[in-house]
Amino acid sequence: MAHRVFNFSAGPATLPLPVLETIQNEMLDYHGEGMSLIEMSHRSKTFDALVVETEALVRELMGFSDDYQTLFLQGGATAQFAAVPLNLSRDGKTAEYINSGSWATKAIKEAEKLGKPYRVIASSEDDNHTYIPTDFVVGKDAAYLHITSNNTIFGTQWQEYPDTGDIPLVADMSSDFYCRRFDPNKFGLIYAGAQKNAGPSGVTIVVIRKDLLERSPKDIPTILNYKIFAEKNSLYNTPNTFGVYVVNLVMKWIKDQGGIDAVEKVNRQKAQLLYEVLDSSDFYRPHARKDSRSIMNVTWRLPSEELEKKFVAEATENELVGLKGHRSVGGIRASIYNAMPLEGVQRLVEFMKDFEKRNG
Repeated sequence: MAHRVFNFSAGPATLPLPVLETIQNEMLDYHGEGMSLIEMSHRSKTFDALVVETEALVRELMGFSDDYQTLFLQGGATAQFAAVPLNLSRDGKTAEYINSGSWATKAIKEAEKLGKPYRVIASSEDDNHTYIPTDFVVGKDAAYLHITSNNTIFGTQWQEYPDTGDIPLVADMSSDFYCRRFDPNKFGLIYAGAQKNAGPSGVTIVVIRKDLLERSPKDIPTILNYKIFAEKNSLYNTPNTFGVYVVNLVMKWIKDQGGIDAVEKVNRQKAQLLYEVLDSSDFYRPHARKDSRSIMNVTWRLPSEELEKKFVAEATENELVGLKGHRSVGGIRASIYNAMPLEGVQRLVEFMKDFEKRNG
């Protein structure tokens, strides 16, 4: 096997080794076709069958009912920041947003640019996004409620999702889709850039309740129109064929692990190891409040920026890479997505304890 480090990058992130090995084995000849899948026409029967299978796997793994459809789009979550208000806004209704961090802020700004009616009904800006705001009331005139499920920059995550009744609940789950069990049928729409837990960068998963497709107006850009892409089974234009292929392999890998519940168990073990070190130390200072902590992105500071630079450099020397915090906030960030093995977190914890002994 080629030399491998433990990659804690926030995304594009580490992929399961068995998935990478399958890609390697099938790169030159996909299922006896005599060509790579990335050379294959998206109109071929072989690729069409792959899309159908992957669409079903995405829903099956989390337990979506047949009232939902999976779309494979492009443009990442950033495109969805615009697509959601363009498709789901309604005359006489106001879109509602909860601001729990940088990506939620970007979604709000996109709705504002489009001139769509919106309001922010809760925010954690008052404490530098150390928590998930839960004290809010959804308006009866809301077109939808938009939340960001997990915040990669600040290390916070919704512990329980709100019940919005007849108001569609929309979630950006780019960084925590498939990391834990939840009831997906309480959502109107979930979108996720695949590059954290579900696949490579370049493909975006959208799971939408079919009745909401009727909201898509005809006068919005075709590339952002959910209804058109649903009618064409994500094949209106050339999709990210390689991305869909890898999503298919990752979904099968999750099934092979024992499904979502088995994956969640390991994810919580990994997060617990890290938070135990942070909570037992005066040297490391975790950012997120305990009631809002993410099991995907663990963020903390050290006593000085000089020590943080030293920490990152020495960690890299120890084959623990991608630990530098986001450029907007600094500090340290360990992204421990599904494909990060328990061994990687154990190695990181050992390094953290040793680093504190030598520098604390």
